[in-house]
Amino acid sequence: MKRKLYSILTSLGLLLAITACQEFNELIPQGANSNKNSKVLVQEIATGAVIKGTNGINFGPDGNLYIASVLSQEIIVMNKQNGKILKRLGPGDGVNSPDDLAFGPDGSLYWTDTMIGFVGRMTPEGVVTKQFVALGVNPITFSDNGRLFVGLCFQGDGLYELDPNLIAPPRPIIVSTPENPFPLGFLNRFDFGADGMLYGPIFGGGIVVKVDIDRPGPPSTSPYTDGTVTVVAGGFTVPVAAKFDSKGVLHVLDQSGEVFKVNTSTGEKTLFIKIQEGLDNLAFDSKGSLFISNADFGSIVEILPSGQPRTVSKGGMIAPMGLAVLPGANKQDALFVADLFRLRKFNGLTGKEEKVYKGDLLGHEGNLTTPFTLSADGNNLIVSSWFGGVVQIWDPQSDHVVQTFDVGAPIDAIRFKNDIAVSDLVLGGVVRASDHSMILPIDNANVFAPSGLATDGEKLWVADWGTGIVWQIGFDGNIPLPAVPIVFGLMNPEGLAWDKEGGLLVVETGASRLSRIDLSTGVKSTIADGLKLSPPAVGLDAFPPTYAFDGVAVGQSGDIYVSGGGKNVIYRISKN
Repeated sequence: MKRKLYSILTSLGLLLAITACQEFNELIPQGANSNKNSKVLVQEIATGAVIKGTNGINFGPDGNLYIASVLSQEIIVMNKQNGKILKRLGPGDGVNSPDDLAFGPDGSLYWTDTMIGFVGRMTPEGVVTKQFVALGVNPITFSDNGRLFVGLCFQGDGLYELDPNLIAPPRPIIVSTPENPFPLGFLNRFDFGADGMLYGPIFGGGIVVKVDIDRPGPPSTSPYTDGTVTVVAGGFTVPVAAKFDSKGVLHVLDQSGEVFKVNTSTGEKTLFIKIQEGLDNLAFDSKGSLFISNADFGSIVEILPSGQPRTVSKGGMIAPMGLAVLPGANKQDALFVADLFRLRKFNGLTGKEEKVYKGDLLGHEGNLTTPFTLSADGNNLIVSSWFGGVVQIWDPQSDHVVQTFDVGAPIDAIRFKNDIAVSDLVLGGVVRASDHSMILPIDNANVFAPSGLATDGEKLWVADWGTGIVWQIGFDGNIPLPAVPIVFGLMNPEGLAWDKEGGLLVVETGASRLSRIDLSTGVKSTIADGLKLSPPAVGLDAFPPTYAFDGVAVGQSGDIYVSGGGKNVIYRISKN
């Protein structure tokens, strides 16, 4: 996955052309060929977390809890007692994709925009400055004497010292080379000990290490052999964050839900507590109380003296995206929801969550990927992930990956004619998963950004996010015929589904509605509007415009399900 991610981020430069196709879309009358149908009942059957994933956390000089959220592109200021959100700092404030944050000696707020490689600083007066370091810049902290350090994690691997004024060039301490592209193994949230060493977890190695930040000589390219890095403790599952409390005791979070206390002299670790898995970061307030964030479930909890967690901000789904329905018990819909780090199963009738499966951020072979979109495939599901660069056939009964297809940046994938059709922005259009042969190419004249896919088994329909066109493709055997547009003027269409009644359902994220296209006439009607859908990302031009995909699926009950990523909900739409 590491190699794939670098390739994806490089290749996605082609998405800059989407700006031009959006201008083309503005020329099309948005109200043409449409009428409204209000004879439906829209219900929110499942609700998720308040925050779309909680990442780095820290307490500010004002005593409030500051929370970084990569997915929602914001830093949230929260009252630690009641969970009330006091302020949001987003793209309009210079915040882009914050993964971790820290406060400087002068009270300035610093954060790492991991997706674009910048470190930001906001002074107490509100002045923002930024400096580029490298893609994947992630953990950030200050030493006791006011020196600033950042690490690279996931999209890169390394360690740097920065000028707190973000003026002088970064000083590399540990760097990658072609021969050793991952010299650390992803050093994550770190903290300084009383000995002046930097302590942190190795996300990909199951260990905690200490780093000599002032080792003489050039930047290290082999830190475990040249004395720059020393292993302190091992035997962790996926250690993700480390921090010292006021007594000098190192606390280490594991994504397994375990929190350990580690003796930095002997390496002995003691289990402190075990809570919900998916943990991301930790912070101690001025009274020594421990607060923990959860990236997978979006929650914030405080650990009470009894060892029990107190919920500060509730968790749940953080990014409901692609949907698929399989036959459930008692003829009820078994609704599956892609949720970035998790894949969730709900009872379509009651909205009750019945099972949660874990996706693998690092993409180890045989593991479920980070799910973005889903489609039914018999008793299996087809799972696609532009972040993971794969399409998988996955068996929910056994939680087993049946087959994996390496692709580029898949936006959607469905079973079609004994193969899998994939809309892929890196591979250049709609392709077959088996051999990457082209079905509908991106030509940047008519087709710009293929998104949702649907089929009746004979024809293939493709939504173009950029132009608002839905294309219909017929076939002569396995040979695609020229694509024909069947509707124009949709607003950023994403999820697409054949309703088995002569129509296509399409999620128009740019218009916050679910529409239906009559395939015999091309007339578009509104099924439901005012939906809280996911907005496009701001300032992430190298990433897919769909970002967090809003999906649609039709159940055997006839009910329609839509993911409302803007509110972290699932809608069920029924005939009234």
